[in-house]
Amino acid sequence: MSDKSMQNEVKHENGSSKPSTIELVNKNLAKRYRAEKRFRAYGIASILFGLACLVVLFTDIIGKGHTAFMQTEVYLDIDLSAEQLDISDINDANQVAAADYQGVIKKALRERFPEVKGRRDKRKLYSVVSNGAGFTLRGMLESDPSLLNQKMGVWLLADDDIDTYYKTLGDGDAFTGRMSEKQQSWIASLIEEDQIKKSFNTTFFTAGDSREPEQAGIHGAIMGSLFTLLVTIVLSFPIGVAAAIYLEEYAPKNKFTDFIEVNINNLAAVPSIIFGLLGLAIFIGFFEMHRSIPLVGGFVLTLMTLPTIIISSRAAIKAVPPSIREAAMGIGASKMQVVLHHVLPLAMPGMLTGAIIGFAQALGETAPLLMIGMVAFIVDIPGGVTDPATALPVQIFLWSDSPERAFVERTSAAIMVLLAFLIAMNTLAVWLRKRLERRW
Repeated sequence: MSDKSMQNEVKHENGSSKPSTIELVNKNLAKRYRAEKRFRAYGIASILFGLACLVVLFTDIIGKGHTAFMQTEVYLDIDLSAEQLDISDINDANQVAAADYQGVIKKALRERFPEVKGRRDKRKLYSVVSNGAGFTLRGMLESDPSLLNQKMGVWLLADDDIDTYYKTLGDGDAFTGRMSEKQQSWIASLIEEDQIKKSFNTTFFTAGDSREPEQAGIHGAIMGSLFTLLVTIVLSFPIGVAAAIYLEEYAPKNKFTDFIEVNINNLAAVPSIIFGLLGLAIFIGFFEMHRSIPLVGGFVLTLMTLPTIIISSRAAIKAVPPSIREAAMGIGASKMQVVLHHVLPLAMPGMLTGAIIGFAQALGETAPLLMIGMVAFIVDIPGGVTDPATALPVQIFLWSDSPERAFVERTSAAIMVLLAFLIAMNTLAVWLRKRLERRW
């Protein structure tokens, strides 16, 4: 029978037709191919949706936060006269520190805008410059005492309202906020005379927290995070690796070790705030350690990170082929020599990868640190693990609750810095895995 005749329909006695076997197979194949294409389309759509969400998130954060890396400054002719500053001895550090710098700045503003007469208008005029601008003059005089009794032009930090208004002038809809029309006219006058500009905001990276947005920085929060992460690394990595080695190489397989393994897996899924409550009860309540210090924060994050490190380290040890152990023991190596000289070096890339991912998770945690008091308002830069400090995620949380408009951009900028740290740590983990892993 020819192929053509095989593909013809078979007639029944009642005149109905029945598809051939080949047609049924082709129909089923076409149906399966359509299902596979739909499944592939669903996967691609899911990936595109996730990427779109990331693009929207990053666009919103960068759009709001990139302006925080620039700061508005106002140019004034400052007269650093000893009489005005009330300094009789320039070598007296106390006199230099307590000098009336704000009075000098106010005098320069009155000279720049002599038409301002009323008391209320003068208060508005004085608010054009940040109340922290005096620290700039003090730093100049401390570094160069010869500036005393000299008159010079100085760029001083603008107030946060002025800063926000000046940055949004080019948007077509400037944010006036609490600014009056007279303040806007003064800014227009400064713009005409090129006496106002935007410069790189070094304060954001060199200063601690402040209630004034233009003086607030993330240096203190970054140092607090680094000290906290340092304690976490020093404690969690050795303990986690040692626990993984014991459970995988030495521990007998019985109900007790099974119970330990189940609890380790369960602890990896426990909400982080539970570890904060545990740290609050044990380290602060029982051991009476101080609140808001990186040492306690490191202890809490160590408890939170240990399950992740143990699980990843055990997986890395399991990936080492049994032939490595058998070959080492065959030439007379002891159990400890097998583990330390052969198994551990081969498993170390996987251990490091899991540990770095765990540390990145710890770096971005907020809830456990809130529970142990690292939400305190800290102005000074911490110098060690026992100094009061906050962490970068907590600093973001604090700024996000502030009513000032200028804190919105600083919150987004701090998120950008935190994301940069997290991306760097995850990139390092991927690089280590690709660079050090061995294929069998």
